[in-house]
Amino acid sequence: MAGMLLSHPAVAETVPPNPPKALPRADFTGDGLGEIVYRPFTGRLWLTNPAISHTAFEFYLEEDLPGDVSFKDYVPVGDQDGDGAPELLVVSADGTLRMVRTQPNVNAAYVGESTRVGPGWQIYNKVLSPGDLNGDARADVLARTPGGDVYFYASTGDKAAPFGPRVKIAGGWQIYDQLVGVTDNDGDGVGDVVTRTPSGQLFFHSGIAGVTPAFKPPVGLGSGWGVYNQIAGGDDLDGDGNGDLVARTVDGSLYIYKGLGQGRFAQRTLGTWNSGWQQADVIFGAGGNPAYGKSRIQALGTDGKFYTYQSLGNGLLAPRRQAPSPYQCNVSHGVGTKMFTLASDTGLDNRPDMLAVCKDGVLTSGSDGQYTIGKGWGIYNTLVGPGDLTGDGKGDLLARDTSGYLYLYRSTTEQFPPSVPVFASRVKVGSGWGVYDRIVGAGDYTGDGRADIVARTSAGDLYLYAGTGSTSAPFKPRLKVGPGWQIYSKLAAIGDVDGDGRGDLLAADRSGNLYRYSSTGVATGSGAFRARVLIGGGWNIYRELQ
Repeated sequence: MAGMLLSHPAVAETVPPNPPKALPRADFTGDGLGEIVYRPFTGRLWLTNPAISHTAFEFYLEEDLPGDVSFKDYVPVGDQDGDGAPELLVVSADGTLRMVRTQPNVNAAYVGESTRVGPGWQIYNKVLSPGDLNGDARADVLARTPGGDVYFYASTGDKAAPFGPRVKIAGGWQIYDQLVGVTDNDGDGVGDVVTRTPSGQLFFHSGIAGVTPAFKPPVGLGSGWGVYNQIAGGDDLDGDGNGDLVARTVDGSLYIYKGLGQGRFAQRTLGTWNSGWQQADVIFGAGGNPAYGKSRIQALGTDGKFYTYQSLGNGLLAPRRQAPSPYQCNVSHGVGTKMFTLASDTGLDNRPDMLAVCKDGVLTSGSDGQYTIGKGWGIYNTLVGPGDLTGDGKGDLLARDTSGYLYLYRSTTEQFPPSVPVFASRVKVGSGWGVYDRIVGAGDYTGDGRADIVARTSAGDLYLYAGTGSTSAPFKPRLKVGPGWQIYSKLAAIGDVDGDGRGDLLAADRSGNLYRYSSTGVATGSGAFRARVLIGGGWNIYRELQ
């Protein structure tokens, strides 16, 4: 596999004479070099230059921003207002875009004020900055829709309205599962983009400057790049004037591909701090669709207790932690719990929501069932919280009744916890869903940034239902993943467990072996998941996984 990684076409090993110096989008320390900023699962932000530094510094971002909002993505955009300090775009799950101004420091970066750019950015599955595309020395922004249309937002330099109206400049880019802005890497002073297909093919797109910019036809850089779960643009990490790439493997190793100019990159080298990067939940400027809403599962033991397993981002799970049991069904309602689900975040804090239906039909939420959502939920025998199905960024809920009708409940939860999840009136999705003995979902399986679900028949056939983003018709026609899934006694959706931004599946057989099925991001049935990987044993001690 290492040979495949280095199999891209031969390149000149010399840098073109006197290339224009790429202006870094992420120089938060003021040393003239780009940095990598990342967010571990702990939620705190850190920055480092993996080409030259062995040290990471904390990045203080949260002071001037809504305290309980967890941002879905972060996009470095360099100095936008001419004060010498870079700005940073932050995108919340509901599509609100904010621009944050920073104050450089040799050991960290500190937040200044932030500006709300506007809502509506949830219609895109990727927002990135390639650098300057129109020749005004400010980094511009690109945004891609699930259908593959790419829109250009010109930087204005105006604090109140930092970007102009969108202009469509490309189509068909849905074929790429990673889009990375790399500033200028071919010596023409214009920002460039690197893309990757799900099969691991890497391409270089040279920017063409203009009021309405464009890109030259893509040039292939090689195959084998599928071994990386995230590729990110490092700006100019080493001071040679060319934009560089960093790439992370599932085990957390970080490699650097130094830019050579001419749209080419040198052979990979390990970063100075090259291991442990699986802890990064979000890498600023990374190329994949960011995962959001659920990064753990909950297991109900035969002892009646709940246990939580957190994703480690490397395909494995952290040791279990005992979670409080939802006692309200037993105390306030006096009749026990009928069913529960660990739903993808229904608000904007990136924390999954524990929902339980009591046997008297009351739906409760909270780790101990302390919030009452509503009555009448006893008519359902299945609850699923797969994430955003309606295109507003908030996680929604599916409920199936005993007649096989499936209903969608759109989340209208307020931004800031500890609010109780709130849902709009139900919308009937369809009938015939009673043929399935398990319906699960947590995030995107098809690579378009929309939430999807899978459903299993009692005979063991597994089907994929790709999301559409429409409230009235939230799923495309089903696609058969394959037969034989009846061998598993438990099937659960954990969200992204291997760090590539796509949702994955966990399945436990009757002997207690737990397997991971990583999604491929390919919108087909049989090709939706990679071959299973054994990640543990002893899981037959649990009654249910969610």
